[in-house]
Amino acid sequence: MSPSEIFIHLSPSFFSESEKMLVECGELSASAFLFKSGVAGLRMKNALGEIVMLPFQGQQVWSAAFYGRNLTMKSMFTQPYPTRVFLDTYGGFLQHCGATAMGGPSKEDTHPLHGELPNAPYQKAYLLIGQDERGEYLGLGGQFQYTVAFSHNYLAEPLLKLYRDSSLLRVTMTITNLKHSEMELMYLTHINFRPVDNGQMVYSAKLDPQHVRVRTSIPSHIRPKAGYKEFIAELKDHPERHHVFTPGLMFDPEVVFFIDYLADAEGWAHTMQIHPSGEADYVRHRPSQLDKGVRWICRTADQDALGMIEPATAEPEGYLAEKAKGNIKVIPPGGIWRCEVEIGALRPEEVKRVEERVRKLVG
Repeated sequence: MSPSEIFIHLSPSFFSESEKMLVECGELSASAFLFKSGVAGLRMKNALGEIVMLPFQGQQVWSAAFYGRNLTMKSMFTQPYPTRVFLDTYGGFLQHCGATAMGGPSKEDTHPLHGELPNAPYQKAYLLIGQDERGEYLGLGGQFQYTVAFSHNYLAEPLLKLYRDSSLLRVTMTITNLKHSEMELMYLTHINFRPVDNGQMVYSAKLDPQHVRVRTSIPSHIRPKAGYKEFIAELKDHPERHHVFTPGLMFDPEVVFFIDYLADAEGWAHTMQIHPSGEADYVRHRPSQLDKGVRWICRTADQDALGMIEPATAEPEGYLAEKAKGNIKVIPPGGIWRCEVEIGALRPEEVKRVEERVRKLVG
């Protein structure tokens, strides 16, 4: 803890149906409220926009809006619900997934869809006011200890920082293995932007079938429509055909890609959805920490979502499949694993700078 940081420890008693201001620090503010469902919500604002987080339920980012634009996927949920079942409250902007398993379980797997983290009941949550090399920020962090006798014992500590004059969120996750034996780890940052018609994908990877691979297997919870298998077969040979979201492309119910990312000299890989207006949605991550790039696209009448990059330690095929591929990370006894991503929106002038970085990386 830095001496310049101020911690405000949150209690469920702070949250009621009447929204109450907790912190005001110049252009930064945080207020507490309850959704009608009873889930605690924390609204954090700066001069450029706002996010709503769920401090005691997964520390999810339920919604995000910057420059007057909603970045969050369209879903069937108008609010979060108090459940740990992933699909029973699925519509948020960001969920942490893992950490003992992740992805869609096979018939032989025993873990829930995307593991125990997405809607985990956090035992501690706190607001953080501070300053670092990026400037003044307001943060939300917390602790979730997951202990199962004879198998698991770890501490998850996410932290999100909203900076005073930035439309980019810095999100970190730290996992500490509390056991005296090794811990297997699977983790994915599930980020759900809203796709736009004629939006264009720009990202730091070689744009060929060897480095941008469409998933050809169909998970058990997916019911494909006529023509879906043919579209997947086309994307297998020509992945570039998904780079522009032309209305009518069959991302129904979903299409998943596995992408080999290239990092720049500072260790960052870059992903953008550039809007026809010239602005963009943006994620940057470190492949040295999250070496598997997953892209998830779903465009239906009920759900419109673009996981343009979901940085991960493994592909989302479930524990047993990823174990067989050798994609399970191991944290030593008492060891710590950490990752960071930056997520948000870019103005047109910022988009051009990122495009130039990507061009230099991929040629």
